[in-house]
Amino acid sequence: MRSSSALKIGALACAALLTAAVPNTVNTTVVSSVGPAMQSIGTLAFGPTGVLYAADPQAATIYAIELGAEASKGTVGTKDISAIDQQIAALLGTDTTQITLTDLVVDPKTHNSYLAVMRGKGADAKPALLRVDGAGKVTPVAMEGLKFTSVALPNAPEANPASGRSQRAQSVTDMAYQNGKLYVAGLSSEEFSSKLWAVPFPFQGADRGTSVEIFHGNHDGLETRSPVYSFIPFNIGNEANLIGAYLCTPLVKFPVASLAPGAKVRGTTIAELGAGNRPIDMILYSKDGKQFLLMANTSRGVMKIPTATFGTETPITAKVPEGTAGVKYETITSLTGIVQLDLLDATHTIVLARTPTGTNLQSVVLP
Repeated sequence: MRSSSALKIGALACAALLTAAVPNTVNTTVVSSVGPAMQSIGTLAFGPTGVLYAADPQAATIYAIELGAEASKGTVGTKDISAIDQQIAALLGTDTTQITLTDLVVDPKTHNSYLAVMRGKGADAKPALLRVDGAGKVTPVAMEGLKFTSVALPNAPEANPASGRSQRAQSVTDMAYQNGKLYVAGLSSEEFSSKLWAVPFPFQGADRGTSVEIFHGNHDGLETRSPVYSFIPFNIGNEANLIGAYLCTPLVKFPVASLAPGAKVRGTTIAELGAGNRPIDMILYSKDGKQFLLMANTSRGVMKIPTATFGTETPITAKVPEGTAGVKYETITSLTGIVQLDLLDATHTIVLARTPTGTNLQSVVLP
């Protein structure tokens, strides 16, 4: 039997060889031009000075679109619209069965809402970006004259694998801008496929990103292949973190300082929020002197999660037999059918809510 020291030396040698064999940076193309031509449109995020980040998951590409004068064309605010899916479908010359609302984001300056929409299904689907203003006007954003910069993410999942199901749609699952960097979650084609990227803006290229893994209490094991489906930047003391949510539904924190190119990082699981569920969207807000995370889910409604113990919660490192563990939450029973949400202002969130008569866009008082 080899000694413990010998095993450690061997492991270090293997790690060094692997690091030497796979460079931490890769050459990626940055395009600066006018009129972004996207294959698809998924998650959205706003940056400073009217820059809208839009993910094109089919191309595994991030676009930074300068809205310019386009951002000020509407009335300030966002007006509620019942059955907005029907209005969007009519605007795009189709019916509601042929549109998919992929994301909702609010411009923090104008408080207009922007909707990412796919028209059609499968390979024939086309992307569209629409704005909803304070007068309730739904307007397609004319992309032809808008300046943009785009950067491709390396090692994306194959778009058309010879066998098995393509994971290309999850090349980008969420994005958020913070302090000069765009943070991106998604999947790669690497063995440890779950990735987080920290891409400085203005774009100069994208590195290999950080491979991330977590301990999943409900599954009693490490998870490396499921992406972070939704996340927010969050400071714990003076340390910048990303708080991310996974399938079935661990809540995990990742120190931003650990997100080094080519590194492999294990996040700290601070909650298990229940199996049979996928997180959709989350926002951070303050009310009555306390801070909360509000998270929409596919199967477990909207959760209101206090953030006070995020920095001190005992990490989950053992099996959670059933139910939940770690940080506690409250289910907001008045919010049902929520498929997207974003912070509208200091007191309201804007949501897309499915109802029997259509999908409504409406502002809701923060719970």
